[in-house]
Amino acid sequence: MSALDAVRARQSWSKVTEQAPTREELLPLVAAAGRVADHSSLQPWRLIELRGADRERLGAAIAKAQGDKKPSTKPLRASLLIAVVASFRKSDKVPHWEQEAVASGVAHTLSLLLDDAGWGVIWRTGSHTRTKPLRKAHGLKKNEELLGWLYVGGKPEGKTPGRRKPIDAESMLTRMPESG
Repeated sequence: MSALDAVRARQSWSKVTEQAPTREELLPLVAAAGRVADHSSLQPWRLIELRGADRERLGAAIAKAQGDKKPSTKPLRASLLIAVVASFRKSDKVPHWEQEAVASGVAHTLSLLLDDAGWGVIWRTGSHTRTKPLRKAHGLKKNEELLGWLYVGGKPEGKTPGRRKPIDAESMLTRMPESG
């Protein structure tokens, strides 16, 4: 399958099975995803693998962030979650927004690679993503921000992924105005 075909076929899977890629299966995909455009090769990102009880601890942190008494069950929707972290580097040339874009690019590319490898993936965020309880739960440093999680699992048989509206490329690709 070509890269164009893989991108055209990508869909978000809000429900996945308990199957998930092993760490050994993930490593080459992470290495490939890390090849995104990265001004000054800062590698301003890292990923955190959450499995088993990690997801329960995340549910407790989400509850704390939201002021709930019961742990959130949302992290239990997939047996593998991959937290996406922008890990900002000091640079006179590369601003934080550009470094965050690199981290987002890694996450999106990884989601494409996982989908192409046969896994169901959805990128989830929420109002609690950048709260203190979640920063603490993920062991984030002062120079880091949590961008959300890739929920990864098997694609259920007989199920279809979430619907996507077709992109009107003609309206999205414009020209620079002649006078500003």
